[in-house]
Amino acid sequence: MEFTLEDISDEEIARRRALYEPLTDSVRQLIDAVIRTEVDDDTVRDVHRLVDTAVETLRAQQLDGAYGVRFTSDLQGMPWGNAVIGMRNAIAPPLHTVRHDDGTVTADFVLGAAYEGPSGCVHGGVVALVLDHVLGEAGSADNVPCYTGTISLRYVRPTPLGPLHATAVIVERAGRKKIVRGSLADVNGETVTAEGTFIVPKDWDGPMPHKVTAVDNSDTG
Repeated sequence: MEFTLEDISDEEIARRRALYEPLTDSVRQLIDAVIRTEVDDDTVRDVHRLVDTAVETLRAQQLDGAYGVRFTSDLQGMPWGNAVIGMRNAIAPPLHTVRHDDGTVTADFVLGAAYEGPSGCVHGGVVALVLDHVLGEAGSADNVPCYTGTISLRYVRPTPLGPLHATAVIVERAGRKKIVRGSLADVNGETVTAEGTFIVPKDWDGPMPHKVTAVDNSDTG
């Protein structure tokens, strides 16, 4: 994986965020509106022309390829193209994860019409996407980086569209492996549980995870 260093100030980060975040949110709203609109045919054609014009304008100057993984000189991450948390990615919900003192990572977010699979419910692949990310964040909560090795999910029941809560925590460490468990829940409780094995990169030359006995994770949801 390649990382891009951008030597920019906090003020420049804030300026870019203030510029692009509202645009991305508008595009996110556009996606939702296109799915759910019932306006007449002529209005749809008019909007189509407007959208094509906007796309052409933005493509006048753009990057080659993906946005990439970017960091500042003081190691602030800018994963703005990320499919789950990307500030400039309109398909991202986006998730805002919170790391707690005990190493647990949580996220509260809303999945609307753009993420539908079964009628009124979140697509199972989207659930996997979200939980892979949240488990990965939890896997790195001990400040030792890691990547997904394997992940398994148990779909307890359909996950309804709307407000959701995700949580994950490391439950076991051994050598370069970390076992992370987590879950997704709605207001009525867990809808999906997950467990993943996360691997510390071979080129990591910092401290390794301490080996611990597996802990009870029955209250992660």
